[in-house]
Amino acid sequence: MKWTATKIKALKAKQKIAVLTAYDTLTGSLVDAADIPMVLVGDSLGMTVLGYETTLPVSMDEMLHHTAAVSRGVANALIVADMPFMSYQPSVEMGLENAGRFLKEAHADAVKIEGGALRTELVEALVENGIPVLGHIGLTPQSIKQMGGYAVQGKTSEQARELMDDAMAIEQAGAFALVLECVPAELAQMISSALTIPTIGIGAGAGCDGQVLVFTDLLGISDKPVPKFVKKYADLNPIISGALSAYKAEVEAGSFPTDEQTY
Repeated sequence: MKWTATKIKALKAKQKIAVLTAYDTLTGSLVDAADIPMVLVGDSLGMTVLGYETTLPVSMDEMLHHTAAVSRGVANALIVADMPFMSYQPSVEMGLENAGRFLKEAHADAVKIEGGALRTELVEALVENGIPVLGHIGLTPQSIKQMGGYAVQGKTSEQARELMDDAMAIEQAGAFALVLECVPAELAQMISSALTIPTIGIGAGAGCDGQVLVFTDLLGISDKPVPKFVKKYADLNPIISGALSAYKAEVEAGSFPTDEQTY
């Protein structure tokens, strides 16, 4: 069954929604094989794949390249492409054009954009033109310079009201779901209860309608520290390192390949 934005939206209050990032054909196929209903080609690939310090340098060409690769490995999951920094901020027209490229060129099913009420005109334009939108509020990594770092958002009553207003605005503009990142659990629960669209939490507690994690974080592939909200379901880094070291040792010793690996 191919997942659509409409089907994801219909899961509200019926089933918790598991979401994972993917960055290429291999990771996309692995996530799809696990029956994960939604795959996010996150601009987090800037750090996990491309070696950037933040998401800010990620370009449209890079996102299109990786989204297309993921689409070649996914048959059923809804593929959501992250719109990178400055691909939609300058104007609604630019955002509409670039979002269209994700669907036309990279075979995405939807796009994700960061920001609250100030993005309503763009969300409306995208939805009116047949492009499903996943919203994203709370900690928005593309605004990290203005925010002054990676920190929990909505801790004061004023910030909480602003996030609630942003959530309502994005829903009213037509988004099919909303990511809540690094938001206090109580506030995330309140927002989730107030909305008729699903909320997808990342560092926002169990009260959200779904959860998203970064593929490499979940599997413990990197040796870098991970945020508090990450749960490692595997610790593959030492396994991978051990395998690579064993390969090197066998090649140097002449014990690989053996007759079993020889034609």
